[in-house]
Amino acid sequence: MANVRIIPRLDIKGPNLVKGIHLEGLRVLGKPWDFACKYYLDGADELIYIDAVASLYGRNNLLEIVEKTAKNIFIPLTVGGGIRSIEDIKRILRSGADKVAINTAAIHNPDFIREAAETFGSQCIVVSIQAKLINNAYIAMTDNGREASGKEVFNWAKEVVALGAGEILLTSLDNEGTGLGYDLGLVSPIAKESPIPVIACGGCGKFEHILEAIRHGHADAVSAASIFHYQYMERDIDPVDFKEEGNIEFIKRSRGSLNFMPNRIKPDSIAEVKKRLSEAGVSCRCMLQGAVNP
Repeated sequence: MANVRIIPRLDIKGPNLVKGIHLEGLRVLGKPWDFACKYYLDGADELIYIDAVASLYGRNNLLEIVEKTAKNIFIPLTVGGGIRSIEDIKRILRSGADKVAINTAAIHNPDFIREAAETFGSQCIVVSIQAKLINNAYIAMTDNGREASGKEVFNWAKEVVALGAGEILLTSLDNEGTGLGYDLGLVSPIAKESPIPVIACGGCGKFEHILEAIRHGHADAVSAASIFHYQYMERDIDPVDFKEEGNIEFIKRSRGSLNFMPNRIKPDSIAEVKKRLSEAGVSCRCMLQGAVNP
């Protein structure tokens, strides 16, 4: 297997980085730029930005932070949320993103995947599949996990490959934010059969979950949020000069009283995760990055 990629996922609402459970109950953690810089310096292979409320407004509002990130952080950047047209993709790529993640628009109009891949190249098109177990079947969800599409996930994954997608971002909504681990029953069958890379997402709470997703889930990359976000909050974040928008009760607490869902989420750094992966015989890029301009 080629180098396994470690990809922090940053869900963004307005100017703030947020995190929830099952993509709901979003609580503010800080400024996305601060976290993005930390992850870049720690050796992240890529970053994923998702506009967490784009589906409510039918548009993506991340252009400013995408432009700033592209000028200062030199790893691939995927942007998703509210992308519904070729013009949306063009605007985001022009702002500096390397790839776009599409979900709702792709399910409503599968030919959108083909058109996007033919226009920009498959390497730019990531199809986000948000899966939820309903009546013993994995169903693809739309609108940031709010609506059931009726599409069975394993068949949908095969269809997006045939339509020209370059990568699949596969998220378990049942495990997302819980720290219970990746849903290997979801990830493994798709990753083993898929001719394009599959990024496992949703549920990571400790290093062992990442190793399981690679060894037993056959994921080409792992995306995680809580395990990295909360490690950073423990040491670095300062609520001073923070715009009060959204649920800020969590960020207002003293650093020593933060509750990371004990016994589930064990905060860790990207550098440490990569070190332990290397020691476990998993091939990954371990080089730390250089400085970032403010």
